[in-house]
Amino acid sequence: MQSTLHRMESAEARRRIDDSRVAHLATVSHDGRPHIVPIVFALDGDNLYFAVDAKPKRTANLQRLKNITANAAVSVLVDHYDDDWARLWWVRADGTARVVTDDTETQRAIDLLAGRYPQYRDTRPPGPVVAIQIRRLSGWSGAR
Repeated sequence: MQSTLHRMESAEARRRIDDSRVAHLATVSHDGRPHIVPIVFALDGDNLYFAVDAKPKRTANLQRLKNITANAAVSVLVDHYDDDWARLWWVRADGTARVVTDDTETQRAIDLLAGRYPQYRDTRPPGPVVAIQIRRLSGWSGAR
């Protein structure tokens, strides 16, 4: 099988992010250690939102939140694997993250998340909510 590399246009990259149900958030700790976790998310313009939800966790002091406080530069990756490598693709959103402190923005983000994920309609995430301002989108696809 022969494959050609295809860079993805910004509009297509945004569509693929918006159509995806899960992403992976990459952060870096204050001492430079990488950390990556799966997230569910919602897009609103150039902002990507995720929230700390009610699923059981060992601690409420999550590493991703500590990392964002120490270093706001983050990446979010969505991708698709297929045994037919012509169908492979990925999109990365690089941006600046912040923990949302405004109540109106928090509720808007949770409403967007609840609109995408039925689980959040039943049990709204307690937060905190994180906003990532997307600064750069890049992507690749095995086929046009």
